[in-house]
Amino acid sequence: MDQKRLFAAIAISIGILLIFQVYIAPPPPPPPRPPAEATAPQRTPEAVPVPPGPLGPALPGYQESPPAVGVLARPPAQSLRIEAPRLEGSITLRGAMLDSLVLKDYRETVERDSPLVRLFAPRGGPQPYFAQWGWTAADGRTRVPDGDSDWRASGGPLAPGRPVTLSWDNGQGQVFEIVLEVDENYMFTAEQRVRNGAGEPVQVLPWARVRREATPPTQGFFILHEGFTGVMDGRLHEWTYSDARSEAQKRGGGPAFEQQSRGGWAGITDKYWLAALAPADQGFTARFAYRYVPDGGHDRWQVDLVPAGAQTVAPGAIAQLATRLFAGAKEVTLLDAYRDRLGITDFDKAIDFGWFYFLTKPFFYALHWIAQQFQALGSGAPFGLAILVFTLLIKIAFFPLANKAYHSMARMKILAPKMQEIRDRYKDDPAKAQAEMMALYRSEKVNPASGCLPILIQIPVFFALYKVLFVTIEMRHQPFFGWIRDLSGPDPTNLFNLFGLLPYDPPSFFHLPAWAIIMGLTMWLQMRLNPQPPDPIQAKIFQWMPVLFTFMLASFPAGLIIYWAWNNLLSIAQQWYIMRHDRAAAAAAKKAGPPALAPGPAEEKERRKKEDARV
Repeated sequence: MDQKRLFAAIAISIGILLIFQVYIAPPPPPPPRPPAEATAPQRTPEAVPVPPGPLGPALPGYQESPPAVGVLARPPAQSLRIEAPRLEGSITLRGAMLDSLVLKDYRETVERDSPLVRLFAPRGGPQPYFAQWGWTAADGRTRVPDGDSDWRASGGPLAPGRPVTLSWDNGQGQVFEIVLEVDENYMFTAEQRVRNGAGEPVQVLPWARVRREATPPTQGFFILHEGFTGVMDGRLHEWTYSDARSEAQKRGGGPAFEQQSRGGWAGITDKYWLAALAPADQGFTARFAYRYVPDGGHDRWQVDLVPAGAQTVAPGAIAQLATRLFAGAKEVTLLDAYRDRLGITDFDKAIDFGWFYFLTKPFFYALHWIAQQFQALGSGAPFGLAILVFTLLIKIAFFPLANKAYHSMARMKILAPKMQEIRDRYKDDPAKAQAEMMALYRSEKVNPASGCLPILIQIPVFFALYKVLFVTIEMRHQPFFGWIRDLSGPDPTNLFNLFGLLPYDPPSFFHLPAWAIIMGLTMWLQMRLNPQPPDPIQAKIFQWMPVLFTFMLASFPAGLIIYWAWNNLLSIAQQWYIMRHDRAAAAAAKKAGPPALAPGPAEEKERRKKEDARV
C-alpha cells in the first residue's frame, strides 16, 4: 500500500510538471514587433454600416468606401496632441481617431534605451490599432461624419484638466461634437453630442469602437488569455482570436459575439496592455459586439459599443452619449481603483488571474506590499526580496502541518531497518508482509502518506505564484541580485555555453540556467534527507527526480525558480532540525532501556493466586 501511495504521489507531481511544460512553460520569445512608423500600403479609411443585426440597428462595420475618382488630392490630416503624465500621442482629426498612443512608463525590453511601448498606431503601418467615435444615420437620411470627415478642434493639447472639443457640421442643421478628457493615468472620457438646429427631428445611433487591423503576435500560453475580453451582464466573456475567427466565419460574416448589457465593459487585451470601452454611466444599457472580418489578406478585429436603441433628437434639442476608453497598462491597483471609483463592473478581471483567483490576487497584494517596504528602504530588488520573505511567511503558516509530515518522515527513516526485516521475512507472502507493515505503522503511530503533504501543499502556492509572476505587469522587468534583470522572464544564463564564457548561443531546448541548477541541487539535498526507499526502482526514481525537475523548470520565470530553490532550502533546514531532534530522542529512549510494562490480565490473575496461597 505504501508503494502505491508513493507511486501515486510521484505520478501526480510529474504529471503536474508535464502539464506545465506542455501548456504553460514559455516558448522562445516572439520576434520584436516592427515599429509602427514603418511604411506599408495605405488602406482606405472610410467604414460604412453593415445591415441591421439581431439586436437592432447596425453596428459599425468594415465595408470600406472606395476612394473618390478624379478628386484633387486633399491636404494632410491635422492631428491633436495628447500630453498626459503617463501617455503621449495624438488624435487624427480626419475621422476622429485616437490612433497614436505611447506609454511613457514602459519600455519594450529591460534595456534603458529600449523604445517605449506603443499601444495605438495609425493606419498605414504594419499594426494599425486605434479607437474611434462616430454615428450611424438610423433614419437613413441624416448626414453623419465618417472616417473621411475633417473635424475642427477647440483647445488642445489634450491633457488632464484640459478637455478638448471636436466638432463637425453636416450642413443640414446638425452639429456633431466629441468632448474628450483624459485623467492622470490611462482613462479617456468621450461625450458625443448631436445638436439639432433643423426644423424636424433626426434619428442617429452613436457608437464607439476599438479596432485592430492586424492580428498581433501572441505568446500562445494555455493559462494566458489574449484577444477579446469583457464583462457583460456580470459575466466575463473571453474570446481568443482563433475562436472569434471561427465563430464569425460560421455566422457568415456577422459578429462573433453580441451581448446587450446594463453597464459592463469590453475590449481587446494583450498580456500586459488593454484597450477597452465602457459606458460612463454603468446603469446605461448598451450593446457590445466582438467582430472579425478578413480584408484582402488582413485580419480585422473590432469591439463595438452602441446604445440599445437609436437616439431621436428633436428640433433645438441635444442628444448625448458618454463613454470611457481605457488604453494602457493592466496595473492591478489601477484597475481596482477604476472598478471602485468609477463603478466599472469587475474591471479587475481584465487581468487573467485564472482558476486560483482567490489565491492569486491576495498573493499579489502581499508581494506588492512587502516590495513597497523594501523599496522604501532603498532596495534595488524589492520584488525579489518580497518573494523570499513571502515564501518564509508561507512556510511559517504551514509549519504545523509540515512539521507533522517531517516528523513522520523522520520516524519512517528510523523504522527503515525494521521495515526491511519484515520484507525479508515475508518475501514469499506479500499480503502477510503488508499486514505486518500496517501493524508496525499503527504501533509506531506513523503515516506513510504524510510525506506527500509538503508537495501537495506547494501545488496551489506554486500555481498562484506562477500566475502572479507571469500575468501581472508589476513583476515585469523587476530585477533580482546578480544577473537576473527580469523576474518574470527566464534566467538568461546557460550551462551549455559555460554561462556566457563561450561565444555560442545554444538552441532553446538546450537551456539549463544557473538558478535551475541551484534549484535542482537543493531538491537533491532534500531528497537525501528523506527515508531511502527499500525498493531499487523507487530509489532510482527518487534519484532522477531532481534532474527531471531541473530540466523541466529551466525555462520558467526566474522568480518562480528562485522561490522553489529558497523554499527547498527552508524545507531542508526544517527537516534537518526535526530529524536530528527525533534521532536524539530515540537514542535517549534506547539508553534508558525499555519501560516497565504493566501486568496483563493473566499475570495479574496468577499474582493473586500466589497471594491467596500464601495467606
